[in-house]
Amino acid sequence: MAANHNSRPDLGRKQRSDILRNIVKRVRKSHINVAGVDYAEWEREIQRQEPALLAAETERFENGVRELLKLLKSSHTGFFHGVQNRFLPQHTINATFKAVNHGGSERWMFLDVFPEGPADKAGIRPGDFLVSVDGVAFSSPTYPPFTTGQTHQLVIGDIENTRRRTVSISIPFRKGTKQRPPIVEPKAVTARILEPGIGLLRVPYFSGAAGIRFGKELKSAIDDLKAQKCDRLILDLRGNIGGSLGFAILASYLCPDQRPIGFSITPKSLRDGYYKEKLPRVPMPGSKGSLFLTLGAFAFRDKTVALLTQGLGPQPFHGRTVVLVNEWTEQRVRDARQFCAGESSRDHYRPENRR
Repeated sequence: MAANHNSRPDLGRKQRSDILRNIVKRVRKSHINVAGVDYAEWEREIQRQEPALLAAETERFENGVRELLKLLKSSHTGFFHGVQNRFLPQHTINATFKAVNHGGSERWMFLDVFPEGPADKAGIRPGDFLVSVDGVAFSSPTYPPFTTGQTHQLVIGDIENTRRRTVSISIPFRKGTKQRPPIVEPKAVTARILEPGIGLLRVPYFSGAAGIRFGKELKSAIDDLKAQKCDRLILDLRGNIGGSLGFAILASYLCPDQRPIGFSITPKSLRDGYYKEKLPRVPMPGSKGSLFLTLGAFAFRDKTVALLTQGLGPQPFHGRTVVLVNEWTEQRVRDARQFCAGESSRDHYRPENRR
């Protein structure tokens, strides 16, 4: 859920009230409640907070709405209004931060720097510390306001804050849509041989709306590694910011056969009930042609399915793969676990009035 405009005017009380009402309507219509949220209690919480939200300044109102949406316990659910500059750094400069305590204060350390992103091109490396942005000092928990289409001057230091350098970081302009804020997409896949037989595959992002573009990039990278006799693989998912269904294509390279990787449940099926073992089993499409055939098969029926891996057969690195994650990856993993936990609790979900 999102709203995006070319400017960020102050919101009047009626506009704020309308926004809250529209959010409730959207949640009632479209939200898939895999976490077992009590909607009635959630709406009562909105009513309790509404007077304060209507009277607060615009920024506090927006932050309050985001906190209310967090109570839905769903990933990829948020609110933004107007031209924003409060996006996570991985969405703008393609780098993640870690709060590090030094001398009794929390400082921002660059944790992940995605290849070929704005931070990487500016010469920033993991382990560097952020001192200031455009002359303003920033420390945890406040993120600096990186903005697409602008160039920022960053002062970078070491852990002792004794050696400093100034770097210029240019962020490409990106225009948001009603469904998503403007995001500078990192290079989805990079690969190289570290030592004879050992390949490094880094995946910061699952690109493409349906994962097809990501699948092409991934295949090219893995084919190149195999051509160099890679039989051991390090899969680097540190800092991964999510994206499309490309994760299912990545999983297809980690197992030889077709196996269930998850379920796509529509709100109708969730309301009416479903039997997991009776869901149509659909392999993750690997091309636009197969994607169109899959979509066509469900054009006039409910799109609740069990998603399978592609069955790509044995790979030389099977059984010899290491996956690297960190706290930013774990956020995505928690989202996935929450979804899977919600679905597993409904493996044989049948409302009482349904047989």
